Amino acid sequence: MGNLSTITIIIIAANILVSFKGFNDFGFFEKYKFQVGPIRQGEQIRIFSSGFLHADMQHLLFNMITLYFFADIVIQLLDPFHFILVYVGSLVLGSLLSLYFHKDEYYYSAVGASGAVTGILYSAILLQPGMSLYLFFIPIPIPAYIFGIAYLLYSIYGMKNRVGNIGHDAHFGGAIGGFVITLIAQPSLFETDLLMIGLLSIPIILLFILKKTGQL
Repeated sequence: MGNLSTITIIIIAANILVSFKGFNDFGFFEKYKFQVGPIRQGEQIRIFSSGFLHADMQHLLFNMITLYFFADIVIQLLDPFHFILVYVGSLVLGSLLSLYFHKDEYYYSAVGASGAVTGILYSAILLQPGMSLYLFFIPIPIPAYIFGIAYLLYSIYGMKNRVGNIGHDAHFGGAIGGFVITLIAQPSLFETDLLMIGLLSIPIILLFILKKTGQL
């Protein structure tokens, strides 16, 4: 983990440039952030552009550091083209899931690459579920698939209880994007890691059950 390929450098640079433009230009930030009202009125570019804006430097650094650690796994085990598909597809699906859950909240807004980055993270976990992750506040290694499942279950909790100023639905949508696009790109996983696919799909299935039954 942690190698910087050309495509990763380009994506990180794009996030930095657009985010810094947003930090210093309020009008630019307002024009391109995710906001339900303008999107429903036809400004669909916000679904994509909001994924390159960030609320502040800490937000930007967290997303780019996460991308840095997991991008190389996806690039190596898929290829650069499918890596881009996972990144962009997860970004868009994260925004679309936010739009779906907040369609009647015209002033709901969000920014950040979290959906795209979560898609890359979930793709990396699906491709290499046996790897271990170390978190700042937990000094022991955590199997990647356990982290992935727990993270999405927490996202469901966050969506249901509006925990923090965090776009939990965008994270979840991004994870779905990473999961689905990776399976399409590498269908051999159905033969080699069917159990892992089933385990990682549990939170996704649970989300739609809760939504269907009106509990979310």
